[in-house]
Amino acid sequence: MMTERLRRCPWPEGNEQMIRYHDTEWGVPLHDDRKLFEFLVLDAFQAGLSWAIVLRKRAAFESAFSQFDPRKIARYDVRKVKSLLADADIIRNRLKIEAAIANARAFLAVQREFGSFDRYIWQFTGGCTKKNRWRAPGQIPARSTESDLMSKDLKSRGFHFVGSTICYAFMQAAGLVNDHLVGCFRYREVGRPQGPK
Repeated sequence: MMTERLRRCPWPEGNEQMIRYHDTEWGVPLHDDRKLFEFLVLDAFQAGLSWAIVLRKRAAFESAFSQFDPRKIARYDVRKVKSLLADADIIRNRLKIEAAIANARAFLAVQREFGSFDRYIWQFTGGCTKKNRWRAPGQIPARSTESDLMSKDLKSRGFHFVGSTICYAFMQAAGLVNDHLVGCFRYREVGRPQGPK
């Protein structure tokens, strides 16, 4: 495969699914509310686990959680929670499942207030990608001032599993920050400043 000769961040090494994710999605500025909600859900389920586990179960999550449609998830009831807890293809954690439902309701409230979740979430980086210049994995932080502020505001709006570390992982995935290493071939590709459309 031609991309195998490219220089990339070391974290996906040896895992084809992770390499694909790194090369095509991670760090790309997102402005689609459904995709932003998907990453919120998946990052919450990642808490305490590896991203490789979540990524492997991503298709099952999409099927189990109504293609990440917050309007449908917001209407989930006790029966639906019970069926999700019985689904061996996803991560069966009651607190995280209930958080996804609460977050769908809070997400819809943000959309009503701001017109879109996109407009709301990008305000934490001033409407554009924060371009970092890390040269080694050890330089990349687990949180930032922006993720601290995001976490505090999301919690005040009723979101769960949105600690600063989870928020920073979300910011990395959704392209609010460019944390590809400078030597990675994706650094320049995803590093162009962009804001809400």
